[in-house]
Parts: sequence; structure tokens; C-alpha cells
Amino acid sequence: MEHRHRRRSWLHRVGMATAAVAGATVLLVGLSQMGAASPGTGGTDSAQGTTAAAAARPMENLGRGVVAVRSSGSDVLVSWRLLGLDPEGIGFNVYRSTGGGDWSQINEDVLTDGTNFVDSGADLSQSNGYRVTPVVDGEEGEPSGEFTLDANAADEPVVRVPLRDGGQIQFVWVGDLTGDGEYDYVIDRQTSPQSIEAYSSEGDFLWEVDMGPNSTDQNNIEGGSATIDVGHNDGVTVYDFDSDGLSEVAVRIASGVTFGDGETFSHDNDTEQFIAVLDGRTGALRSSAPVPTDYISDGPMYARFAACHLDGETPSLVTYMKNRIGNGGFNLMVTAWSFDGSNVDMQWKWLRSGNHPDGHNSRCLDVDRDGDDEFVEIGFVLDGDGSLLYSMGGQGIVHGDRFHIADMDPSRPGLEGYGVQQDNASGLLEYYYDAADGEILWEHGGGPGDVGRGMAGDIDPRFPGMEVWSFSGLYNAPSNALTEPNTSLRPWPQMGLWWDGDITMELFNDGKFEKWDPDNPTPTNSLPRLEQAQDYGGTVGPRSQPGIIGDIHGDWREEVVLPNGNSNELLVFTTDRPTGIRLYTLAHNPAYRNDMTVKGYMQSHHVDYFLGAGMEQPPQPDIRYAGSGSGQ
Repeated sequence: MEHRHRRRSWLHRVGMATAAVAGATVLLVGLSQMGAASPGTGGTDSAQGTTAAAAARPMENLGRGVVAVRSSGSDVLVSWRLLGLDPEGIGFNVYRSTGGGDWSQINEDVLTDGTNFVDSGADLSQSNGYRVTPVVDGEEGEPSGEFTLDANAADEPVVRVPLRDGGQIQFVWVGDLTGDGEYDYVIDRQTSPQSIEAYSSEGDFLWEVDMGPNSTDQNNIEGGSATIDVGHNDGVTVYDFDSDGLSEVAVRIASGVTFGDGETFSHDNDTEQFIAVLDGRTGALRSSAPVPTDYISDGPMYARFAACHLDGETPSLVTYMKNRIGNGGFNLMVTAWSFDGSNVDMQWKWLRSGNHPDGHNSRCLDVDRDGDDEFVEIGFVLDGDGSLLYSMGGQGIVHGDRFHIADMDPSRPGLEGYGVQQDNASGLLEYYYDAADGEILWEHGGGPGDVGRGMAGDIDPRFPGMEVWSFSGLYNAPSNALTEPNTSLRPWPQMGLWWDGDITMELFNDGKFEKWDPDNPTPTNSLPRLEQAQDYGGTVGPRSQPGIIGDIHGDWREEVVLPNGNSNELLVFTTDRPTGIRLYTLAHNPAYRNDMTVKGYMQSHHVDYFLGAGMEQPPQPDIRYAGSGSGQ
């Protein structure tokens, strides 16, 4: 079985031997209308050789994420991360080791454009290891960890991660469980009872958690107290909640759950639930705390999890929890939890009482640019302290399936939102609004109708800003201009994806990697296909969802993770197309990384700056590397 190999070293997480320049910003080349980047502030983190603000939020201490796939019969695309705090002017050299031999530099000049390189000289009949070294002010730093492409590797844009045999997989989460700077994998098993498994980035099995007898009732609205990953609920996420450099696994549990070390959680009431934080290396319970019992008379509560930095500095777990009131409406409770390395503690609780519409996916990001994250639903926003920032219920917004928040209009300060509606009695179908205060900027009616899909992304470079669309035509968001009135020629509103070599967004739809061409639009069901997951054995889950989409390794473009048909292998689809565009890894953008922790009805992740045609250089993120000692 072909899969990847990485040699772990703390050096590849640093990747630099020289100190960074204070106030350095990252590079972005190959784009028009380049703007000035915001300088960093604060003291120098000597452990990383970078500059970080004293109160910056901790983010994962990622390595270079080197990955290599064959891109033709003779070529290999090697790709790696530009990190969020890399200094301006950093370059890279690429090294190859064939058949386990000596390392040889394969680029002639230091690479200062995109963080990828086409190797056309490899002997592909042998294994080839790849690693990169940073170059700052002419000085070469320590090498990254290596990625090995097996001998006679298939010509495919896929990294294959072996798994144990087991039941169907729906969701995948990523986090650095082992501390080597690379993303490891946590998966669910949709068996009865359900289970969670963890694997290293190379496919080494780490542990299993048996969710127990209270996970056998998998009704998608009213199921068991330990049931995960049904309907729009997950109840699991992965993040470094105590900022020690190792990711934890957060899970909503009940009596009968058996952890990765064999210990079983026992409680005398099967309906009562707990928030648990597990050790990412072993699956053992680190700490747990009871879920508030305000609505326990209506049974267990399903949950949707998100990682947020509610004070702008410290990671929190925010849990959206619902249960049904008899055969009628729903109770909704949102709670925030901290984990300090020893104890899980509830920070606040919010109970819905009033017209505050929710939906089928949540987001956590700084919508009002005050430095703190807010918890965002389709029709209301909670501030970092758990108070209601605003609700859109009074503006006629009701329940809907999907919404997006991004810098859709780069000429307008702040972030914008776009949402769709389900059977709004007023006939409202979709709407566009100011994410800071909920002011509706435009709306489209013609219903009522159940608008089950809605997308936002820059797919048409002829118009400034992003496009938004559901089933009523394709609109330029800033201008509300109908740019493609023929609804049969607009793309299907499923999920966005950055994949090829340009800066506009591609699409992932039911296993198809698609590219909408505004100059030559084709019917929705026949968009040009860049790749098709099924051709390589990949299978999509319910609602045509992948296990995860995210910037998992390589440069800033995204990976799509799917199980194979037997659920004994993860297929990590990674681009095989070179680009000269350079961006720091999307996983070091706070809004984007938070969103990688959320499931629900899965939606595209967005950064907190405009990413698209004509974009300006994004500012250096106000972050520090977790576990590095800065601010700890």
C-alpha cells in the first residue's frame, strides 16, 4: 500500500536558523493590486525566530507540511507551508534523497515565489524523499521533516493514509496529536455502538474510544445521550485547548463510554451528559464537567462543537446543544468551556428565549473586529462573554440551512454574511448583510421555499469581490448584480475549494472537483471537472459531504479527505498543480482554523481577509505558536 512517511524532528517546526525581522510580513506574489501589510508588534519569540504580539492568540506550531505527488508520467509536485510568522523575504531550497541516499538540492536558485516546486528529474522507479530548508538573508536554516514518495507511486493527486478495518466513516478532524508539527487524523465509525479512532499523519493507529450503549440510538433528532455525528450534530472536535502544543479531543459523553486507555465512564443517570477532554496521544480522559440540566426533562441534547478564542487569546470550546420539546419546537443552549490542562470549566451559558433563529451550521470568528471571537449562527451572534450581540429575527430572518461569513466586499470595511432560508413565510429566499451588526444590505424573495444550499466565493474575476448563489441565479455580492441569470448555468451551490494555480475558487460537489468558467458557462451538471474522487476510490458521505476540507499540508491550497469504499484508508486529495501565488497557510488564519473544527451541514471555510482576484497582500496574523513559550 502506498502511503506517506515523515521523519519527525522538532527542527522542522522551527525551519529557520536566523532571527526574523521585527514587524515582518509574509509575501504574496503573482497578484495584482498589492497593498501594504500590517506590521507585527511585540517582542521576539526566540524559540521560533519570529516576532509575535505579546497578547496574540496561540495557534498551532506547525511544521512545513511537505507533501509530494506525481503530477505526470515524469514530474513530481513538491509543496510545503509558508507559516503565519515567517519573515518577509524568506526563500526555500528543495532537497531530494533517492532510494535512501544522500540529499541533493534540486532547485538552482532560492525559491521566493509559490511554496511548491516541480521536480522533473527524479528516478520514479525508486523511492524519493523530499524536504525543504528556509533561507533568510542568504543563510540556510535547518531542514524540514521529510516526505517520501514510494517507488513507482501512482500518478494521482492523493496521499493514502492506511486505517484499520471498521465501519463507515462520516467525519474526519485534524490536529497535532503527537507534537511533531503535522496534522494527525481523528475519525468516527458509524457503527452501533459508535466509536472514534485516532491515527498519526502517517497512518499509525493511536487509540479508539467506544461511545458505548448510549450511542446505539442514532435518530437524527432525538437519539442517545452519547450519540455523535448524526443530522447536523457532531459532538466532537479536535484542537489544542490548553495551548501546550498538543491537540486534545473534545467530545460530549454519557455513561458507558470507554476511553482510549480502557477506562469506562460510569454515571447513575444515562440521560445526563458531560463535556470531556481527551488526551490526543492516548484517548484517555483528561477531565470532564457536567452539561447543564436546564432542559433534561426533554431528554438528551445533541451538540455541535466549535473552537473559539472568545477573549482573543485563550482557546475555548463552544457547544451548541438542542433537544426537542415533545413533538414541537426545540430548546437551544449555547455554552462555553475552558480547559487549562487539568480541568474543564464552564465559562458561560446562554439559553434561547426569544426570536433568535438558528440553522444547521455554526461559525466562530471576530465579526466586529474587536479582537475577540464571537459565536455566530444563521440569525444571531453571541459576544465573547456569552451576551447577545445581535439577532436578525426582528428583520424577518428565520431558520435556514447554510450561511457564510467572509470579506466578500474588499472595498467595504469589515466582513459580510450571506444566508439562505427555509420556508420563510415572507417569501425571503436569500440575503446579504453586515456581519458586524446584522444590517441587511440586500435580499431576494419569491418564495416561500426550502433553499437547501447556498455558496459564497470569488469565482468570477470580472467583478470585484465574491459571488453568492443558491438557486436564483449567480450574484456579485457587493453590487447585487445578477451576473449569470440563467439558473441552469450557475454552478451547484455545494462547497468551495482552492485547488488549481489561480486565485479564484474552485468547487467540490459530490466527489467532483469542478471549475466554473464565467466566459463559457456550461450547464450545472456538466461543469468542467479537474478531478473526480471516485476515479481514485474516494467516497462521499451524507449530503455529498467530505470527511473534511481544509489546508492540511502543502501550500495554501486545500485538501479534501475522503474514506475509500472499504473505510480502511483515508484518501487525502492534494493538488498536483503548481502555482506562483504565495500565501501563508490558511490554517494559521484564526477565522479559517476555527472553522475547520466545525461540522454540521459542512460549509466552505473562509479567511478573515478577501481572498480572490485583485486581492491585496494579507496582513501577518496576530498569532503566536502554541507551546513555544511566548506569552506562556
